[in-house]
Amino acid sequence: MFRFGNKDIGIDLGTANTNVYVAGKGIVLREPSVVAKDTVTGEIVAVGEDARNMIGRTPGSIVAIRPMKNGVIADYDTTAAMMKYYIEKAIGKTTSKPFVMICVPSGVTEVEKRAVVDATRMAGAKDAFIIEEPFAAAIGAGLPVMDPTGSMVVDIGGGTTDVATIALGGIVSSRSIRLAGDRMDDVIIHYVRKKFNLLIGERTAEQIKIQIGCASIEKAAEYGVMDIRGRDLLTGLPQTIEISAVDIAEAIQEVVEGIIVAVRETLEETSPEISADVIDHGIVLTGGGALLKNMGDVIAEETDVPVFVANEPLDCVALGTGESLKHIDIYKKRANR
Repeated sequence: MFRFGNKDIGIDLGTANTNVYVAGKGIVLREPSVVAKDTVTGEIVAVGEDARNMIGRTPGSIVAIRPMKNGVIADYDTTAAMMKYYIEKAIGKTTSKPFVMICVPSGVTEVEKRAVVDATRMAGAKDAFIIEEPFAAAIGAGLPVMDPTGSMVVDIGGGTTDVATIALGGIVSSRSIRLAGDRMDDVIIHYVRKKFNLLIGERTAEQIKIQIGCASIEKAAEYGVMDIRGRDLLTGLPQTIEISAVDIAEAIQEVVEGIIVAVRETLEETSPEISADVIDHGIVLTGGGALLKNMGDVIAEETDVPVFVANEPLDCVALGTGESLKHIDIYKKRANR
């Protein structure tokens, strides 16, 4: 079953970022899932990093949109165009179409899965196969997914947080909630507006989260303060204010608590044997949210289970998707059933 010169690819199609893995090369592309579109002509002006720099700064006729919402396709045509651009950028324009392995959150419906497969085919794939995000994240984090021991992974992405226990090559119990990085940005914007009468954009909110965001209110004081700029709602003029890490920890607390509830519920649904394995091996955090300061400590405190952050949390899902390309024949058989 060897196909010479094949360039099968794995795509982690995220709400915030898209990573592309090419068989034999590894991850070749990491770009934001953003497209800038001309509303008059309908043509695509920019994709990825270039388009992201345009968010909140576009003239009247151009809009910067994120075609993925909560891990699923919100704008079908734009998603297909974005994927076409990424596939071509990753493997060049070739006559042979690649097989594509693509990720979806664990809680999506059959209709949403179908939309992802169709959009991938429209983008130039020979065929597309679905892999669930927490499973891909577990493979990418190096967990023994095929063994008869239970592993637990918490993948905190942009649109969704996927929590799953995995054993013997399948998901035993899982939860997918729409509380993740984007929701943290939204609550930061809302909090700053309410407390300081200052309007900030989503890019500023993301910078705040990365720089001083902390999951624990008690430990937040260690991370100090930062200056942020926005528009004063009273005067309508630009203004700079100082915001502390404690403020941000308070703002994102509801999201952190929601993630902890999902972890606890997934643990409650698992069999005693797998629970014992999870206590032995710990919970592994992946995704951008794993980089939030003290996130692991807070989950460990609430669940009494050790928590580890994966080596390359942002790349785990893409690496796992790429790894599963080696077993693409299994996915083909499943698809033909």
